[in-house]
Amino acid sequence: MAFRLLLTMALEALLFAVLLFGAAGTLCWPAAWAYLAVFFGGGTWAALVLLRRDPALLAERMKSPFQSGQPFWDKIFLLSMIVGWCAWLVLIGLDAVRFRWSAMPVWLQWAGGALLLLSFWMIARVFLANTFLAPVVRIQTERAHRVISTGPYAIVRHPLYAAALVFLPANALVLGSWWGVAASLVLAGGIVYRTVMEERELMRGLDGYPQYAARVRYRLIPGVW
Repeated sequence: MAFRLLLTMALEALLFAVLLFGAAGTLCWPAAWAYLAVFFGGGTWAALVLLRRDPALLAERMKSPFQSGQPFWDKIFLLSMIVGWCAWLVLIGLDAVRFRWSAMPVWLQWAGGALLLLSFWMIARVFLANTFLAPVVRIQTERAHRVISTGPYAIVRHPLYAAALVFLPANALVLGSWWGVAASLVLAGGIVYRTVMEERELMRGLDGYPQYAARVRYRLIPGVW
């Protein structure tokens, strides 16, 4: 599994590089090189932690994003997010380098890097707390799926999506694109949509989830929603 994991990460890094540098029209983009190092360094670290601590979850997350038992709406959602993410990287490359529509101070890019690292730490905490954190919306009956209510799940019901709300704009900040920050709000809207739709599935199909939802009131942001 380790070889497959590293190969997958390498191919994703290549895709990201092609989209970013292709849109920028140059390899001379230090922020993008730093971004790729942080993104895939952090992602590989989190995956290797899972490989050691919860290989079953890692195997689940490496499955296809389109699975049996997955609602049709989630297949459309994931396809839309994959296409949207790729288009987002192209937009950032066009904005930050090729046409230079944005002028972002360097200190804000460094702040984005700090937020990106924070989001990776948050994501790792969630992964370690919930062994059922599949990439698709599906009740995992074959894995004796149950409600997780400890760790980050004692604070909000969807802590991975909460981390994504930090993660998304952080990417665009590191790369120095105000248009990317604006577009990240569209992707964040998709996260909110999936939160609502996933809740419906969990309420209907996961034993104990309605009671958990009654105890933990907030979905994404404590005290807000």
